[in-house]
Amino acid sequence: MIIKSAEFVISNTDVKKCPASSLPEYAFIGRSNVGKSSLINMLTQRKGLAMTSQKPGKTQLINHFLINNEWHLVDLPGYGFARVGQSNRERLKSIIEDYILEREQLTNLFILLDCRHEPQKIDLEFIEWAGENGVPFALVFTKADKLSKGKLASNIEAYKQTLLESWEELPPIFITSSEAKEGRDELLNYIEDINKTIIS
Repeated sequence: MIIKSAEFVISNTDVKKCPASSLPEYAFIGRSNVGKSSLINMLTQRKGLAMTSQKPGKTQLINHFLINNEWHLVDLPGYGFARVGQSNRERLKSIIEDYILEREQLTNLFILLDCRHEPQKIDLEFIEWAGENGVPFALVFTKADKLSKGKLASNIEAYKQTLLESWEELPPIFITSSEAKEGRDELLNYIEDINKTIIS
């Protein structure tokens, strides 16, 4: 897929105020500081499309971007903030869950995982929650350039084994690096293939 256009549409905290269109939506979510904004900018080849920040947890809104006038890329708030208070954490949890469970246009959820870390309880719980609620999702490992090929392979294999303890089969898995532009074609082709089945 060639990205010809990528434009910001709207930010909000209420799923009912999301764009009133029937276009398919692909949402990106992960723990704060997983590299979500960098990945979105790499996919769209628009450096400042999603706000990147040294401060984890900058995205606290549902952000819609229109891609090629054909589908929406949705940047969701991260989960598991260490630096926000309990009430704010609950508010963000509610924003995320309402969007994922109520938004009919949501076609696929990309759950981002930092490949440098072993499986984290908070990520495994979120993956479990998505599965229990019948949400179509794929796993996207980020920051692949930060590890040697051998370490990357063993970390991802360990993750797969952990998932297979509670899953019969694995979801689609992508390995990406925003720095090295790795995984871009695979992710965009995956989206394009799904779009073809919807539009045809």
